[in-house]
This record gives sequence, structure tokens and C-alpha cells, in this order.
Amino acid sequence: MMGRVFLLLFAAFLPNCSGYNSKWHYECTDGYCEKTLITENTTSPLSLAECNILCLDYASVWPQPTGNISIDNLTLIDVSAFSFTSEENTTISSLVGAAFGIFTSQFTLQLPRKAFLRNSSSNGSAVQVQFEITDQDTEQLSFGTNESYTLQGLATDDGTINVTITAETFFGARHALETLSQLVVFDDLRNRTLFPASIAVSDQPAFNWRGVCLDTARNYITPKAIKRTLRAMAASKLNTFHWHLTDTASFPYVSSSHPELSEYGAYSSSKVYTDDDVKSIIEYARVRGIRVVPELDSPAHVGEGWQTSGVLTCFNQKPWTDYCAEPPCGQFDPSQSGVYDILEDLYGDLLTQFGTDVFHMGGDEVNVACWNITSNLTAWMVDEMGWGLSKSDFQEKVWPYFQNESAQRLYKQAGAQIPIILWSSDLTALDNVTSILPPEDYIIQIWDSADSSSIQTLLSQNYSVILSNYDGLYLDCGFAGWVTNGTNWCSPYKGWQTVYDNKPVNIAGTSVAQVLGGETVLWTEEAESDTVDSRLWPRAAAFAETLWSAPETTWEAAEERMLFHRERLVALGIGADALQPEWCRRNQQNCPT
Repeated sequence: MMGRVFLLLFAAFLPNCSGYNSKWHYECTDGYCEKTLITENTTSPLSLAECNILCLDYASVWPQPTGNISIDNLTLIDVSAFSFTSEENTTISSLVGAAFGIFTSQFTLQLPRKAFLRNSSSNGSAVQVQFEITDQDTEQLSFGTNESYTLQGLATDDGTINVTITAETFFGARHALETLSQLVVFDDLRNRTLFPASIAVSDQPAFNWRGVCLDTARNYITPKAIKRTLRAMAASKLNTFHWHLTDTASFPYVSSSHPELSEYGAYSSSKVYTDDDVKSIIEYARVRGIRVVPELDSPAHVGEGWQTSGVLTCFNQKPWTDYCAEPPCGQFDPSQSGVYDILEDLYGDLLTQFGTDVFHMGGDEVNVACWNITSNLTAWMVDEMGWGLSKSDFQEKVWPYFQNESAQRLYKQAGAQIPIILWSSDLTALDNVTSILPPEDYIIQIWDSADSSSIQTLLSQNYSVILSNYDGLYLDCGFAGWVTNGTNWCSPYKGWQTVYDNKPVNIAGTSVAQVLGGETVLWTEEAESDTVDSRLWPRAAAFAETLWSAPETTWEAAEERMLFHRERLVALGIGADALQPEWCRRNQQNCPT
């Protein structure tokens, strides 16, 4: 009883009555923030957010910068007094303005900041941002786009903080704004917003292809949910949204040349992506530094929508386990010339909307048994082509025939021989694959396990690759089986630690220069618009740092920053999954083993 009375009496003398919102503050100890009681001897208490910026490695920025970073002297700012200057009337002027608008809007997303803005924000310093972008014409992200940037900031005698962003392209400058937004700190001890009076950052990504692949066909994902995904990608400096548009289960994409495909194949008239939807998503992504790459998978993974086309075979064939990877089954019949005519039209639609930098043609999980029961195809193989009906005839003749014909139609619509991405498959595993898929023309997206010999084989054959190995980067793993009991095929669940430590150099070894980058992947058999956030985030952000920073350390060194970044995503309206009890975030280094 006496001990309790003493604590109550001691608490009464704490300086919390002097305006602090907590009895606790944080001290920087050995590179981490230690929770400490505020006493009458505490002269300059730090909130957790302040301490994170001043104490944690890389000033708590995510992903960690690859160059130098120096942050000093947090000072009170007026968040309504952010302004910018840049070159006017150039190709990218509107992009810069839009990106700056996004940057400033992020300050008001948390309620405590709103309360502060209404009261005392005008007491702080103004922040003036100047853009110095060398290339004023590049308004589309593509292979080889320079995304590097530098930040220089310093308070002047009149109190204004002048920040200079220097970048080769808009896309580097946009990343600089993302870093800058992470350096705006809300001090919840005193209800004030702070910003460094001195900043120096140099940064550039280690890998050019840093993406998220999202399936919107198994279950329809609303444009609103897709934009949340893009918002989180931008906050994590990911730059490629790989849009798996269609599959056997549905065809939600409204094609201008073949609207009947979505009319027959969408789940409903409200579950489609119209031309306006597509344009809106592409532009939403672009101002956030993200390219959108559509995938039109074939010759497998086709079904709903194609029933009346005359080019489909094996649709919903039973038992599905004999003819495809999951229900419903469906593949194209490569002997039907009409399939190439329709694909050419679709390629034209997609290239017009998304651009001609690169195209993803899918190309995975072809089932020979399906083709072998297709009488039109087998007759064509024997009577017209003089082939046999062995497995090798299907894999080394029919499949390459389809791929070559499709590629020629794509090139025709693109007006050039643009790079084609294919998933790793039985086709890419053939001994003679380089004669079928020339390495200079094709990029292989690898979903085999990280220790698969196929990866080293493809690298030895000079292919450029994108890593999406299922044992590290498939984010749909670890949930209930949906065609059987137990868990799904790629279990267990991949925690953010596994995703973070899925490092290209550990997979590709000395051939890591051939790795363009990678993507986390979410197939949506068991996810939809309301759950996509928690399936993707913050785990996709873990791989974002791996691809941007190529860290030599493991996830343990990033844990405190990851917990802080998850809070940023939540503040941006992303339903990012919790990683630990909040106690761990507020008591650093007490939870890791």
C-alpha cells in the first residue's frame, strides 16, 4: 500500500502538468529510442517520432537511402506554409505540381495534425522547396529511367527552411518528395509539427524494376482499392504495378475492340474496368512515380468471356485436376487462326492505353493434357503440320508456334520489337529455349523457388529476369485451402522478415546484374477489395527496401524502422496488417529474440 501511495504522490509532481501529453519521453541510447519517465530534471523530452528521426539509422526513412544522409536540428514549422518553385511551361510542369500537392496533403491525414493545424501551426517556419530537374521532357517511366535524387536543406537567417531537390528526372524528384514527407514529424508530447533545419540526402535505387503484381480476375478488385495499393507503393518507392487483368475465372477488362469479352466474362456489369477506370489508374500511378504494366495471360489462364470466340478449348473441363492448375480450366487452341486476330486487337487496345515500353504475355501453366483432347488441334498437328502427338510435340512445337505468332501480332501493334515478359514455365525450362525465346527479346519472371536450378540455368543462358519466387514473395500463401482442406499449396505464410531477406544477390549470386528487380505477388483466390491491403502491406514494403537499398544486413536491423513505416501506411489510409503489439514499437529492442 505504501508503495502505491508513493507512486501516486510522485506522479503528481511530474511536469506533465506543464503541457506534455505523456509521462514518458524517449532518449537515444546506442542507436535506439529508450522509453524513459519524464521527471522534474528532464529539460528537453523527445517524443517517439522525434527520437526515431534523430536516433535510428537512416533517420527512420523507408527504404533506407543508398547514399549519405544527414539530419539535424528539428524545428517547428508551419505546415500550411510549404511552397515550391520549378521551371514553368515544360512537359513535366503539371507532374511536378501534382506530386507536390500529394506531398503536402499527406501532412493532414492524421487527426492530431489537424488539431494542431487549427491552433498554432502559424508559429512555425515556412518551408520552400526548389526543384532542379535536368530532364524536363521525360514524363513516362521506362527501362533505364534515372530515379536518383539529392536533397539539400538549410534554415536561413529569417527562419525559412530552403530545400533543394536535384534530380535527373521527375521520377527521382518524386522519390525525393517521398523522403521529405517522412522527415515531417508530429510531436505528440507538445502537439506540434517539426522538420529538420538541416538536411543532406543522396539516394538512388539498386534495382530498376520494383513492383507489386496484383491479380484482379480471380476476385474483382475495385479501382479504389487499386489506388490504395498505388498509394502504398509510392510511399515505399516501388515503381511498377503489374496488373494481372484477366484469367479463366473472369474477364473484367472492357476492350474497345472486343467488348463482348467482358460482357460474357465479367462477374457483373459493375465489376469491370472501363476505359475511364484504366486511364484514371494509370494517371494516379504516374504522378506517384509508378508505371502500370498489364498482363494478358495466354495460352493458358483463359476461359470466361471466350466461350463464343471459337478459339477456346477445355473450358471448365472435368475433372479439373487433370487439365489445369485450378478451376475453371481453359486454354487457347493454337490451331485456330482467329485467336491471333483477337489477340492482335487486344494488344492494340492495351498498348494504346498503357504504352509500348514492355508487355507481359503471361505464358505459364500450359497443360498438355488439355491440348491432347482437342480434336481440331491434334488433327492440325498431324495433317497440316506433319507433327506427332508426343509431349515434346506439344511443348517444343505447338507452344512455340503460339508464342511466335502472338509475339508477331504484338510487334505489329507496337510498331517495334518491344521486350516481352513471360512467367517461368515448362517452355522456359526446355533445353532449346534460347532458339524459341531469344534472350535479347524476352524477360523471364521467375516464380520457381529460390533454390530452383532453373534460375541459374536461365541466368547462364543470358536472360534478364524478374524475381517473384513463390517461397519468398507470394503473399497469398499460408491461408486456408480453397479447393481442399488444410492450407493452400504455397504455405506457410511469408512474414515480412522472409520477404525482406529474399535478396537477389543470394538467389542469383555472381549473375545478379541480370536481375532487373522483383515483385511481390498477390493472387486473389482468397482476397478481395476489403482484404487486399492487409495481404500486401506492410510486407510488400519490406521487399521495397530490399530492391531499393540492397541492404547487406538482415531484417533485424530494419525492424524498428519497419514498425514506424507501417504506421505511415496506416496514416495514408492503408489497412496495413499489424506486425507486433504496439508495446514493441514503443519499447524498442525489447521484442527481438
